[in-house]
This record gives sequence, C-alpha cells and structure tokens, in this order.
Amino acid sequence: MAITRRRFTANLARGGAGLLAGASLFGCESRREAAPGRSEKILSYRIGMIAKSNSNPVFKAALKGAEVRAAELSRELGLSVTVDWRTPNDEDGQKQAEFIEQLVSSGVDSIAIACSDASKVTRAIGDAINRGVEVLCFDSDAPESNRLCYVGTDDYAAGRQVMENVARLLGNRSGLIAILAGNQTATNLQKRVQGARDELKQYPELELKEVYYHKETPQDSYAQVESVQKANPEIVGWAMIGGWPIMTERQLPWQPGEVVCVSMDTLKPQLAHLRLGDVQMLLGQRYFYFGGRCIEILVEKARTGADPEQRIEFAPLDPVTRENVDEYEKNWEKWS
Repeated sequence: MAITRRRFTANLARGGAGLLAGASLFGCESRREAAPGRSEKILSYRIGMIAKSNSNPVFKAALKGAEVRAAELSRELGLSVTVDWRTPNDEDGQKQAEFIEQLVSSGVDSIAIACSDASKVTRAIGDAINRGVEVLCFDSDAPESNRLCYVGTDDYAAGRQVMENVARLLGNRSGLIAILAGNQTATNLQKRVQGARDELKQYPELELKEVYYHKETPQDSYAQVESVQKANPEIVGWAMIGGWPIMTERQLPWQPGEVVCVSMDTLKPQLAHLRLGDVQMLLGQRYFYFGGRCIEILVEKARTGADPEQRIEFAPLDPVTRENVDEYEKNWEKWS
C-alpha cells in the first residue's frame, strides 16, 4: 500500500493558511515481526522529542503535529508509533543533553530535538548516533553535529523578511529600529538577527538602536520592550524575531499605530495583537508541520534505512495581518 503525506498536509492547508501540498513519502508495505509460537506482533517505534522549553507554546503545536502524524502512520502502516516528550520547563541546553542520554539508555528508536544551545548538545547527539539512535534537529539546528537532517525555518531569510516588512510598513518615516532577539546562544536566533541586520542596511533612513536579548518568557521579554521603549521613545519600529512579549494579550507599551511592529509566530494570543493594532504583521512558522515531518522522516529511516532527500528542509513563513487573521486562526482548532 502506498503511503502519502496528503492527509497530514491537508490538515495543515485547510483554513486558508496556504500550507504545504501533500507529497508521496512511503512506498513499502508495512513490516511485522512474528513472535515464535504466537500470532504476529506489531512492530513498534518510540521516538523521543526534545523541544527548547515547555513554557513556549509553539512547541506544544509541534508536539501535537508529531502525535497526529504518529497516529496516522500507526494506522496506515500497521505499526505502533509513539512520541516520548522530554523537554525542560525553561531553556537549558545541558538538560537537553541529559534527556538525549536518558532516551538512548531507555531504548528509544530515534530522537528529534530543537536545540537551545548547539554547543551543549552536539556531543550528546554524536554519542546517540554512535549507539545506533538516529537524531534529527527541528526549529534550531546543531549544524556541527552529524545529525540526520534539519527541519525548520530558513532563519536568515526569516530575519530579513521581518525587517523588510518593518521598513515597508514605515513607508517614508525615518528613525531608530530595535531588534528583539531572545536567547543569544540559540543558533536559529543568531541567524535571524544577522538576516535582520543585513536587511536593515538596505534602508539608509533607518538606524539600528540595538539588538536586545532576554530570557524567553512573556514576562521577561515584555519588561525588556517596555524599558527600552520608555528610555528611547524615538524608536519607530520593532523587529521581533520571536513573538515572546505577545504570548499574552497584554497591549505592548505604545498606542496602536504609534510604532510599527512585525513579529515572528502566530499563537492565538499573538493573533489578538493584530486585531488590537499594536502589531501590524505576524509571520507564522509551521510548528505543527515540523512535528509531523520529524515523525515521517524518522519512521521512514527506521523502517527502510533511507536517508531523507534533503539534509536541510525549509518551510516558508505564513504572513498574517488583520485582513486574514480570522481565517488563519481556524487552524488552531486542529493544532491544539
């Protein structure tokens, strides 16, 4: 029986978000192991999943995507595919490395990880692979490791896209721009910052005030924005390469229209800021898709030994504004 991603990606595409079209993935009949002297035993795969933090809701969408795809593949292939979620409450690269070791010792088949600090998990990834456990990265890569592949956003291009839209929405206005950047050690955020910096060079009327790093919680990030804007009221635009301060519906420290703000991510509380008007555009990452795609790749590798066609697989961003926010929000009925 041929297996495709059509059903999974159709779940993403419904609701007008314009997400990825289905593509053929599997073409082998499912394998089963027969236990001596008894009926067939269903082959099972347990996949460890390590995100950056439980406090960041985007990773719950990734987990949901992984669980949905695991259930689909279990039915389609006659397997038992389960997801073993091991994620620190807050970002902690060392704790992630420990989770890799724990999963390997427990006999997990493979692991998907979003790396908080690549330098702290690269060795653990290598050790896992040496012990026969495949590892891939999603959301934030460990590029110096020998991981199977990376699934996520083109972070450099995303940074440029955020800044490009800040400049476009400012029109002919000149002034200072601030970049909100989260965790300074995260590889994906470093690339976004570089992309935003490089894009800003295209607009001589705009000047970078500073790149602001912070703990990736709504409270810490909001406090950072509030203190910076109060001290520098001449800032006319914020390029938020992560949507941390708008994870609650608390209004940003300016009146709608006073400051241009473009942010990554499209959680339901973040969508509310488009209606409020203190944020003009959000760029949605496909976390539900990331989670499901990780499961597809790792199950295929475990079943057939086949490597993915691409070592790096990027998914485009979904622009959301006040004009399409209602339609886009319907996706969260499936993603949560």
